[in-house]
Amino acid sequence: MVKLSTPGWLLAFGLLNAVPAGLAAQNTTGQPVGQEDNTSYGTTSAEFLLLGAGARGTALGGSFAAIASDISSLYYNPAGAALLDRPGVMVGTYDYVADTRYSWGGVAFPLSGGARTIGFQIGTFGFKDQPIYTEDQPDGTGGTYSVNQTFIGGTFAQNFSDRFSAGITAKYVDDRLGTVSGKAFAVDFGTNFHASLNNHPVKFSFVLANLGSNLNYSGTGLQGDVQRTPIPGEDPTPTLPQQANLLTKDFPLPTTFRVGLAYDVMTGQNNRLTMLGDFNQPNNNKPGFVVGSEWMSNRIGGSNFGFALRGSYSYTGANSLDPQTSQTGLSDEENLQGLAFGGGLMYGQENGFSLGLDYAYKYLGVLGPTNFFSFSLGW
Repeated sequence: MVKLSTPGWLLAFGLLNAVPAGLAAQNTTGQPVGQEDNTSYGTTSAEFLLLGAGARGTALGGSFAAIASDISSLYYNPAGAALLDRPGVMVGTYDYVADTRYSWGGVAFPLSGGARTIGFQIGTFGFKDQPIYTEDQPDGTGGTYSVNQTFIGGTFAQNFSDRFSAGITAKYVDDRLGTVSGKAFAVDFGTNFHASLNNHPVKFSFVLANLGSNLNYSGTGLQGDVQRTPIPGEDPTPTLPQQANLLTKDFPLPTTFRVGLAYDVMTGQNNRLTMLGDFNQPNNNKPGFVVGSEWMSNRIGGSNFGFALRGSYSYTGANSLDPQTSQTGLSDEENLQGLAFGGGLMYGQENGFSLGLDYAYKYLGVLGPTNFFSFSLGW
């Protein structure tokens, strides 16, 4: 056994403390060790999972999760499905950027007198018959390709008391990009707590969305002929090309954690004004937030008709990162990115048949405006 004298222990301790300093000197970011920006920008796949469900939720941004209690709660917060008082169905279509389209549909059935709910949803996004251009054939190969991304989900929600509900959704994700495809499974988990503050309703929500397996792609588009690479110093030997399957890395899903709050600033028998807020932390970007509001009027003039007006602003962290300065520099036009507004018309009989038609407009900065229409039916 080797024993170190007191000066020896001091020398060893000093060398150990010098190791982090040496590592910090190798940091090329100019930031102290432990303070580097490790945000995984652009590392996820199946981003269509973030496109929403229903025009009401689109107009209110992610903050809608706190008050989601219609069919679109299957997407925004599965706990809200437990608050449904009647079966219903909703379909919607999103006129997205670059002539692409996203469609969503859901159906839900309250059970056991409203104590629990089951529901099913499907969402699809894509485009088709786009020409293929390559480096060797910049004018086109004469072939075309299509993109078809789909998810299917099943939801179970339960009321645990008159103030608290929770729900879970299981999803199957199928991502087809040209001649390659990938599959994944995911779950959403949500809670909803509803109470009153100064005799005004207040609601809290916690949602974890798209937590699941990675997407691993395969298909004919990843097959090709590979030539043998000669060993340095070895005489080149002619060989026939060998067919091989190229490997790709696994891509995680866009997992997001959200905390939402909603408070009815004004409330009456047939009218209410709700203010909403949301904080979100995605796994592929910096944290963001959403603020929104909704005005809803029912039983106009004693009839079965009503209307709603909605608006929100969504801030997405580092959404316009300048690679030269590592700072966000938005132009005046781009500063409007995240604005959304919309409205809806409703018809509902007391404890009976109901209809809803909603519209949302969302501005995506340099990508331009988008439009979402949805239709709902209850019985």
